[in-house]
Amino acid sequence: QVQLVESGGGLVQAGGSLRLSCAASGRTFSIYVMGWFRQALGKEREFVAAISRTGGSTDYADSVKGRFTISRDNAKNALYLQMNSLKPEDTAVYYCAAPSAAQAMGRLWHEYRYWGQGTQVSVSS
Repeated sequence: QVQLVESGGGLVQAGGSLRLSCAASGRTFSIYVMGWFRQALGKEREFVAAISRTGGSTDYADSVKGRFTISRDNAKNALYLQMNSLKPEDTAVYYCAAPSAAQAMGRLWHEYRYWGQGTQVSVSS
């Protein structure tokens, strides 16, 4: 299994940027597809972005496409989410997640088995 710890959240003004990081430990990081999800207060957890094992393929929710970039560094066991042009509606707790090792990239939260504790991102208008 893999353990995940997010960092990098905070308070930023609309139009600003943040970079989230997710540190992984446990089994070999490179065998896992990875994803970012978010959950705003009173709303369901939603897909943000996913990345393949090598980083060669990515997928984004329409709401963040062109503003957010997911990346990974397998040598450092790290996953990143660069968030630019942030909007108040991006305010949420952001989670990194990994499915079972054999799982393909997916957008459904229940496809992911391992979760970090989350990091709060707040965007003021």
